[in-house]
Amino acid sequence: MEKKPFITLEQAKDIIKDIPTPFHIYDEKGIRENARALNKAFSWNKGYKEYFAVKATPNPYLMKILQEEGCGMDCSSYTELELCEACGITGSDIMFSSNVTPVQDMKKAYELGANINLDDLTHVEFIKKVCGVPKTICCRYNPGGVFKLADSEEKVQVMDTPGDSKYGMSEEQMVEAFTELKKAGAEEFGIHAFLASNTVSNEYYPELAGILFNLAVRLHKKTGVHIKFINLSGGVGVDYKPEQPKNDIAIIGEGVRKKFEEILVPEGMGDVVMVPAGMGDVAIFTELGRFMLAPYGGLVTKAIHEKHIYKEYIGVDACAVNLMRPAMYGSYHHITVLGKENEPCDHKYDVTGGLCENNDKFAIDRMLPKIDMGDIIYIHDAGAHGFSMGYNYNGKLRSAEVLLKEDGSHKLIRRAETPGDYFATFDFSDDFKLPKD
Repeated sequence: MEKKPFITLEQAKDIIKDIPTPFHIYDEKGIRENARALNKAFSWNKGYKEYFAVKATPNPYLMKILQEEGCGMDCSSYTELELCEACGITGSDIMFSSNVTPVQDMKKAYELGANINLDDLTHVEFIKKVCGVPKTICCRYNPGGVFKLADSEEKVQVMDTPGDSKYGMSEEQMVEAFTELKKAGAEEFGIHAFLASNTVSNEYYPELAGILFNLAVRLHKKTGVHIKFINLSGGVGVDYKPEQPKNDIAIIGEGVRKKFEEILVPEGMGDVVMVPAGMGDVAIFTELGRFMLAPYGGLVTKAIHEKHIYKEYIGVDACAVNLMRPAMYGSYHHITVLGKENEPCDHKYDVTGGLCENNDKFAIDRMLPKIDMGDIIYIHDAGAHGFSMGYNYNGKLRSAEVLLKEDGSHKLIRRAETPGDYFATFDFSDDFKLPKD
């Protein structure tokens, strides 16, 4: 399959008149349509809610768009909680899932009325001491071992190792946690788990749902607690490579529905007989970051140098500061040279940034059209875990973020960093004369 940017060369040139490269750009139309498709896919569940993973793209303009589409927010830190508060997002519209949680973070989540998800059994006593146990509480489950989904319909194998993960509790610990939390005043409970990352299989969520639905039945029987919601968390991925299968959220939602009816209804937990069991309002939650925004964001950069040595290099004005994933994980991000979409990819390049690290490469041995200096390059699927993972190595400054609005106009939604921002943490001292802009 072919990957196409959501902006044209002409649109990019128009934006560059106002905002120099590099910059991240987001597609409002695509974001809204995707959110609506997700909500439709799970509309069979009355309590369904998507909690967008703020860590993926922590920009208030984008958060407000998703809020308008009915999404809550998944937070993992004090600052993310403050960002939600600034957007007017509070209470049960926030899911707070943290680990090694500082006191101030837990207090803030409690003050905002967030759904709090405890990562560890010791956190039961921790939350008692820090702020008290809320009426609604959630615990994160870790089944241990290896999670494997092989020979899926898409011929994609999914494997991850929950047993090596620092997140979550064993089933025995979940029983103990629920029992103690109930004694401390909790009345409604949630279950959360994250077993695999960036899956490109329609079967992952239904498989996970089956595991958690069965767990819910066992926990209900052992503890008698009221399971209010089951949070499937994240893990539904995107097709970074053109040849990869594309997740179909409608098929995924239907797969989860079938598991719901197969497992929960016969156990006295479905719509027909759930009420006598005290679990008539079990809601399904999701926490998607990558799926919600990655395809609807790109990194726009410009070719500024070329090098001919043992390999052919194209140097661009972006670097790993703007998109760390290729350097950090060896991740693939598709590249389009705007205006040359129909030209043959007959040149082999390493596309590099300017950091003093040899892994600062957006592509290695990538076949692309001939690139000339000044060409505008679009790096795909950078809408999640792109800007948010930026850093300031080599004193590089993070770039601007731009929203391509539904009417085709553009709007600056985060300015680029300045030297003044970089040096701002020294503002307590007059020992040095540092830049302020």
